[in-house]
Amino acid sequence: MKLSGVIITFNEERNIRRCLQSLEGVCDEILVLDSFSTDQTEAICKEFGARFEQHPFEGHIQQKNEALKRAQHGWVLSLDADEALSPKLTASILDIKNSSPVKGGYTMNRLTNYCGKWIHHSGWYPDTKLRLVSKENAQWGGTNPHDKLIPDAQLPLQHLRGDLLHYSYYTKEDHFKQIAYFSEIAAKELFAKKIKSNLLKIGIKTAAQFIKSYIIKLGFLDGTAGWHIAVRSAYGTNQKYARLRKHWQDA
Repeated sequence: MKLSGVIITFNEERNIRRCLQSLEGVCDEILVLDSFSTDQTEAICKEFGARFEQHPFEGHIQQKNEALKRAQHGWVLSLDADEALSPKLTASILDIKNSSPVKGGYTMNRLTNYCGKWIHHSGWYPDTKLRLVSKENAQWGGTNPHDKLIPDAQLPLQHLRGDLLHYSYYTKEDHFKQIAYFSEIAAKELFAKKIKSNLLKIGIKTAAQFIKSYIIKLGFLDGTAGWHIAVRSAYGTNQKYARLRKHWQDA
């Protein structure tokens, strides 16, 4: 079993080294598909012997499908630059490699670090992801910016032990910056699908997101971080539907 590790990047010098270190000894090649970074991303990738290529960014789904297409080996492990394999997950993947499967897909739990705290509730864990697949049996889909690997209908799936470690936000400013970025992308996607928004919908969606994160998904068990996540997730939902409403007003 030959395995390609695939990552898309844009100005990821803060994260990419940790991601690449976790793939050493696991992948037979590492492909980084970059969107013309202006920081040290390229230099760091080349330190690790990664195959560094560039392609204009047309959307998260489009970029990840392009990276999938360029992978040289029959199996692909796809990570984001702010993710890394835990030791237990590394061992699980090496066990799979040693068993030499012909095709299939493997899911894993993603554990997120939020401003220095690991989050075990709030709807953020286990956050199961399909990230290891036989290349010809899956493609990226979903709705930007929330991409996901979609396997063939009959592809056998198994779950791996260990966590995919996700280093999401270092500060609250990082979170608000991401909210602004993602909410605009999501609003444009909803607008393209002819989905509408109004003040009542904005209010209901905002409240529902807070209740879901803090109460239904037990965010209160994550302490102060859980409160911040619930409030900021609700704010992100508010911004998405408010921006969608603005797009319809401007149309």
